[in-house]
Amino acid sequence: MSLTVYLGIDVGSVTTKLALVNEEGKYVDSYMLKTAGKPVNAVQEGLRQIISKALCEYDVKGVGTTGSGRNLAGALVGADIIKNEITAHAVAASTYIPGVQTILEIGGQDSKIIILRDGIVTDFAMNTVCAAGTGSFLDHQAQRLNVPIEEFGATALKSTNPARIAGRCGVFAESDLIHKQQLGYPVEDLLYGLCQALVRNYLSNLALGKELLPTVSFQGGVATNSGMVKAFEEALGTKIVVPDNHQTMGAIGAALLAMENHQYTEAKTKFKGWEVGNMNFQSVTCHCTGCSNNCEIITILEGEEKIQHVEKIGDIKGNIIARWGGTCGKWDIS
Repeated sequence: MSLTVYLGIDVGSVTTKLALVNEEGKYVDSYMLKTAGKPVNAVQEGLRQIISKALCEYDVKGVGTTGSGRNLAGALVGADIIKNEITAHAVAASTYIPGVQTILEIGGQDSKIIILRDGIVTDFAMNTVCAAGTGSFLDHQAQRLNVPIEEFGATALKSTNPARIAGRCGVFAESDLIHKQQLGYPVEDLLYGLCQALVRNYLSNLALGKELLPTVSFQGGVATNSGMVKAFEEALGTKIVVPDNHQTMGAIGAALLAMENHQYTEAKTKFKGWEVGNMNFQSVTCHCTGCSNNCEIITILEGEEKIQHVEKIGDIKGNIIARWGGTCGKWDIS
C-alpha cells in the first residue's frame, strides 16, 4: 500500500525541518533536527529518518523547499518549487488556522511578523540583525541561569514580580540580566522578565506601525516556550494560538505549496528519490574574476571523488548539480 504525499523541507541556520502532507493537504508526518552548520548532512539525515518511521510506502508527487538554505536543499533533492519563509509560513497558517490575520514567528537566528487579510499576505517584516529578538538569545540566557531550555517556560510562569530587563539590544539585555541577578532576583522573575523583554523588542522592531488583529498564530521553535506565549498575550491583549506543529510550519507550508504546484501544473516531480539520503555531495567555492564584483560562486557536486581547492571555476570537473552566487548569473546552474 502506498500513500500519495508532498514533501516540504525548511533549512534554517539552527534547525532543519521536513514535513509530509497528503493530497488533501492534511498533515502526515514531520521531523526536525539540528542543522549544526552542515545543511547537506541535515537534509540527508532528515530524509533517512522520515522514511525510516513510515508505516507505508510514500509516493512523492512534489517537493518544496524554504528557509535560508532553500536553494541548496532544492538542488540536493530535486525540488519542484522553492519559496521564501514568509510565503511558506503564511500558507501553512492560513490552511490550518481559520481566520488567522497575524503570524508571529521566532526561530533560532531570526524572527518574522506576517500580516494577512482574507488569506493574503499584505505586510511583513523580518529581523535578522538583533540577537535579542531570537530564540538563541533565550537559549543562551537560560544556560547562564543554569535552567534547561525545556524548563524555561514552566519556570517563567511561576514569576510573581518579573524583572524589568532592557530588551532593545542583546548586549544590553545580557548586562542588565547580570545586574538584576546580582541584586538577588529569583530565577523565575529573571526568566519571565526576559520573555517580556524579547516581546517588547519584537513588537517595537517588527510590529511598529502594523495592525495586529486576531486570530494571532505563534509559530517557530520559541512558540514551545509557554512563558513567551503568556508574555505575547499580555502585550497584545488577545489569545495566542500555538499550532500543534508550530516548529515545522515552514516545512508544512513548503509541502502545501508543492501540492498546489503539482495540482495546477500536473507536471511530473523532479524529486530524486529517498536514496538522496545516502548520496555523496560536496561544495566547492571559487571567486569569479570576470569583473570587479569578484563574486563568490558556490558549486554543488554529486559523487565520491573529493575535489581539492581550485582557483578557477572552469577547472571544477564532475557531476555538477547546482551552482549559484554570481550577480550576473553567468555561472548559475539549477
